[in-house]
Amino acid sequence: MSTVRRKPRSYHPDRVRDAVLAQVEFVRLAAHELTGQQLAKPTGLPGWDVRHLLAHLARQIDALPQLLAEPVPDATRPACTLSQWVLGTGEIAAKIDSRAQEDAAAREDQAAAIDAAAEELESVIDTGVREDLLLPHVFGPMRALDFTVTRLVELVVHSDDLTRATGSPVRLDRMAVASTVRVLADALAEKAPGASTELRVPPFAAVQCLAGPRHTRGTPGQVVETDPISWIRLATGRATWKTMTATGRLKVGGERAAALADELPVLG
Repeated sequence: MSTVRRKPRSYHPDRVRDAVLAQVEFVRLAAHELTGQQLAKPTGLPGWDVRHLLAHLARQIDALPQLLAEPVPDATRPACTLSQWVLGTGEIAAKIDSRAQEDAAAREDQAAAIDAAAEELESVIDTGVREDLLLPHVFGPMRALDFTVTRLVELVVHSDDLTRATGSPVRLDRMAVASTVRVLADALAEKAPGASTELRVPPFAAVQCLAGPRHTRGTPGQVVETDPISWIRLATGRATWKTMTATGRLKVGGERAAALADELPVLG
């Protein structure tokens, strides 16, 4: 996990709360529309069909109520930031996969599981966006608001997975997408600190990264630009640098900018 510290981006509690509830509702509605044939489709995630993906989504929605039910950590400040959460997810990938397999096998109706998780989440969401409350995360104490922002990342990334797997578009809340883009961009800037290259994901984010000659004014010599969904797929390993550049969805300017490909994905 990276030890570089950057000034954290702020997220407005009310906007986070509304975005989480909106995206959960979009996922819930989409889950109920799926046919048996769609539930059996592969997702592109190793070993997961759509039922496994829904089981994982139910657990991710329920994660905030579960953490809020645990004792408050004996700490006065957070030990895990949003970027550290992103960069640390690869460490627990095997555990995440195991839980999804278990949940999919234990319960036939994953849409009902999402309904139940959504109901639990709605009952605690106001507590979940507090900035003064720490939660006992596996990576260390984490601000409740920050953890709830991670729910936006999970929901958006997997809503897109669901869309691609089933062919039935899942609606994406604009604030949820914006937050996900920013969280992943900030994690890249922490993983590859520097100011030689600018990553642009209009209209939501622009960050500087990669060691090298620092840009001071005018148009940076090294620029990487893409759209929000393409960035989310690149940052999470759903798409490759080569494919995105070949299709024109990723624009790379400057001979050193391509080195950014070696830093992806940031979320395991």
